Amino acid sequence: MKKRFLLTSFDTWLSDQQSNSSDDLLLEVTKLETLPHHLTFLRQLPVDVQLASDRVIQKINELQPDSIICCGMAASRTQLTVEFCASCQERVLQTKVDLEKLVAGGRGIEISHDCGKFVCEGLYYSVLDHLRQSQIRANCIFVHVPVLQPENLVNIVADFVLIINKLALS
Repeated sequence: MKKRFLLTSFDTWLSDQQSNSSDDLLLEVTKLETLPHHLTFLRQLPVDVQLASDRVIQKINELQPDSIICCGMAASRTQLTVEFCASCQERVLQTKVDLEKLVAGGRGIEISHDCGKFVCEGLYYSVLDHLRQSQIRANCIFVHVPVLQPENLVNIVADFVLIINKLALS
């Protein structure tokens, strides 16, 4: 049985940005024909916590995916980083996915405990909180994507596909 995935990315937020690496990565994934999963893409979310969260939660309720991978740009990072948790004020929510197992075998994937204080953390927290409150059993992770360059593109896409395939097994 094919697993259902919801994959999200953000739009740009600065006037000089030509693209957002999270969206660039999802665009590359749309070109792949070898993934045996049902992938739904929710691309170019607005860089606004409330608007982005509302769109993603609406799509989760509609689709009922097995796994959700939210992606955001991290221009200062050099490899994919999977976020362990997100916080809102004093409250911290963690993914239920075993991240050590998830990243094992990757060419360059790290686990991060700092989702940042921008829109990425707000979206991740909102989605984790919605899953918890609604008792939806979907896996959810947030992946920060570095700027994609010709020299890192193949490895980053391969690592992202590894993440998808491992989530499908969990």
